Amino acid sequence: MNKTIQTYLLPKEPLTLKQKVGQLFMPAAFINDTEEEVQQMEQLIKEYHVGSICFFHSRASAATNFEGKKAIVHNEKSYDRLLELIKRYQKAASIPLLIAIDAEWGLAMRIENTAQYPYAITLGALTHGNDLIHQVGEAIGNDCKQAGIQWNLAPVVDINNNPENPVIGYRSFGDNRERVVEKAEAFLKGMAISGTLNSIKHFPGHGDTATDSHLGLPVIDKSLDELLQNELYPFKKLIEVGVDSVMVGHLLLPQLDTENPSTTSPKIITELLRKQLGFTGVVISDALNMHAVSKKFPKKGTLEKAAFDAGMDVLCFSEHVKEGVDAILSDASEQRIQESFDRIWKLKHNVFSEKGDSKEIESNSCSQLNRTIAENTITELFGDKVMADHIKSSNFLNVSVSFGKKNWFSEQISLQFGSKTVDLDAALLSEKENLMITLFPPAVKPKNQFGMDEKTVDSIQKLIQEKNVLLYLFGNPYVLDILKLKPESNVVLVYQDFEEFQKVAFDHFSGKSKAKGQLPIQLKTFRP
Repeated sequence: MNKTIQTYLLPKEPLTLKQKVGQLFMPAAFINDTEEEVQQMEQLIKEYHVGSICFFHSRASAATNFEGKKAIVHNEKSYDRLLELIKRYQKAASIPLLIAIDAEWGLAMRIENTAQYPYAITLGALTHGNDLIHQVGEAIGNDCKQAGIQWNLAPVVDINNNPENPVIGYRSFGDNRERVVEKAEAFLKGMAISGTLNSIKHFPGHGDTATDSHLGLPVIDKSLDELLQNELYPFKKLIEVGVDSVMVGHLLLPQLDTENPSTTSPKIITELLRKQLGFTGVVISDALNMHAVSKKFPKKGTLEKAAFDAGMDVLCFSEHVKEGVDAILSDASEQRIQESFDRIWKLKHNVFSEKGDSKEIESNSCSQLNRTIAENTITELFGDKVMADHIKSSNFLNVSVSFGKKNWFSEQISLQFGSKTVDLDAALLSEKENLMITLFPPAVKPKNQFGMDEKTVDSIQKLIQEKNVLLYLFGNPYVLDILKLKPESNVVLVYQDFEEFQKVAFDHFSGKSKAKGQLPIQLKTFRP
């Protein structure tokens, strides 16, 4: 299916200084805003000439609802609403907006009923399929373009070398620097084909921390030499290849700057990123409403000014556009404003047609791509392969731990092999020694044991210790670190709970396909 997308014309007349400063700002837009809130955004665009906006699902979504006190409402018409709002906001703008979104694994990261591709950690399991990552990048880019989005704030190039990381984890390609670079580059090259702008993040590296920067300020106490060997390595290599923008995370690196978080640090943005690494493109902040920095600048506009003074070009999720514009205009030199403006204007020239002609792009289903990725990522971690084969051929107990998720895999096992599906309580009471457990953790982040209650975790641990268990995990591989696996334990990592992955997992169980994936991380507790 082909879809015609609208393009926009940039003004040919020079911009005023106030307009140029407005181009530095990227406030957040929310798909589920009220009409009053939408009109407020339209007025903000008109009055302050903001250069870009970044879309989120709602004000109750993760980026703003830090404590999780507000319920996130499911909206079946989110995509249609997104298209409507983009049209309205572009109409309100005298200068075409760059529309941005976090689509690390597709628009589904923010928008219901849209294409979802595998997480980065799943793609990290590919051993010889970087062409598939290239296809994912291109597909996501095309999905963005069809919606009227020009800027995908992805990929994550953090090396996840801390298993306790509460915010990166599954968003990273893994904990090996070379593999992270290799897979990120494939993603970037794929996205470039669509003409969608990219942003590698979170500079200078958010992987080695157990603090969520939405809630507090992570500290990475490493020397520059140590950072260059690991955290900075993907950024350096990918900058050399060429990227549109670099997103700076909210991190404190006391050996580089004892006082300022990276987003407000001239030593990190201007000295390290610009001068030492030679990056000449757009530098964008991580969301400025995140508690890591927002609580340190209680006066409106001071955070925006501090980030700009440090060398920032685009102020993402600024909640104080008026005050920020005024603060920059009151103190910054025209030359410094022009430097940032020129970099942003170059991006706009790259994506907006000078002729204003409409363009057709091809739309493809993601289902087949997801299945192919599943076929190439499923990973065997067998401590005792003989026992794993024995369980599969025995009269095993089929145990489903799915937390309400659709467990097509277990259903097919029951239908094809006559093994009735039971829950953990029944498994604990059963006299059968051979068990196959399918586990669908409710959460992909490690908080609260990946969303699993204590009883569930204890029950799985008990079965693993006392029975012969073959575990199929449809989730984050870091889950294995909390299950008290034995050296002889047998695990099949499926990574995603998509139906395509479940079908491929069934083929694997049935012996129709082989596991081709490689664990993209080092586990703390399990070495089969």
